[in-house]
Amino acid sequence: MKLKHYYLVLVAILTLSCKGQTSETTQEVETTETIEKTVTLFDTEALLERVKFLSLDSLEGRQTGTKGGLIAREYVINQFKKYGIAPLLDDYTQPFTFEGRRDKKTYKGANVLGVIKGTDHPEKYIVLSAHYDHLGVRDGKVFNGADDDASGTSAIIAMAEYFKSNPPKHSVVIASFDAEEMGLQGASYFVKANTLSKEQIALNINLDMVGRNDNNELYVVGTNLYTQLQPAIDGLELPENFKLLTGHDGLDGKQSWVFSSDHGPFHREKIPFLYFGVEDHKDYHKPTDDFESIQPEFYAKAVTAVIAVFEKLDEMSS
Repeated sequence: MKLKHYYLVLVAILTLSCKGQTSETTQEVETTETIEKTVTLFDTEALLERVKFLSLDSLEGRQTGTKGGLIAREYVINQFKKYGIAPLLDDYTQPFTFEGRRDKKTYKGANVLGVIKGTDHPEKYIVLSAHYDHLGVRDGKVFNGADDDASGTSAIIAMAEYFKSNPPKHSVVIASFDAEEMGLQGASYFVKANTLSKEQIALNINLDMVGRNDNNELYVVGTNLYTQLQPAIDGLELPENFKLLTGHDGLDGKQSWVFSSDHGPFHREKIPFLYFGVEDHKDYHKPTDDFESIQPEFYAKAVTAVIAVFEKLDEMSS
């Protein structure tokens, strides 16, 4: 589905929900039932617009500590404010410093942390995470990181939007981590700093690269390691023409993704996790990972599926 047509469908759906319908409109909406469901969960147009902004050339790849990285950070903070996400700490940022593994330089990063208090278990937290940094500029080429991980960053904000009308039972930390591309530094700092005690964290749900897949497949990693989370996947009602696959956890012969993103530091501390992501595509860590390659229909379905898993986890986690 081309982006322009996708927006036309959204307009038709939103017109239907707000102003009634004509027979012609009804026919068009019935052919896009899955997308209609998504619109009721979160603003799909805003989901895409956030990815588009974060992957602009002017942000120069959002590398930690650069001007573009700072612009991305302020943008994420403003989005948290827009959707009523309260700061977890004194303000939205959690500054940290670290030494680069290769150049031994000292870098300054900052996680962006918000919280939505749970209705039934406010003392227990589900950490919902994605990283807002990317690779920056290399050899004069901008690595925009639209899928990696502007897609995940926008997705967790969409989920926060969903929580406004569907309050979670557990408290939820909305964590936009920095310096993932430099060795999972932001997530590692969050865990090591005891931002929340390990006893308070029920689990981590991490999203990294959820915006495109030609086979309509999204992987969820972690259920083979934390079998108590498997019921959240079993019998799940998924969007049409969409597959949620398990694996890549080091136990199935496939490449292990257990420490490939910000869920890794949680796993090291034996905090249960689920990681949602697609298999590497041709633009992974390339300057061609641009907004134009995001697949709007798949992306909306992916976020919808993660919300469905979250809902089951929120019911069963203690």
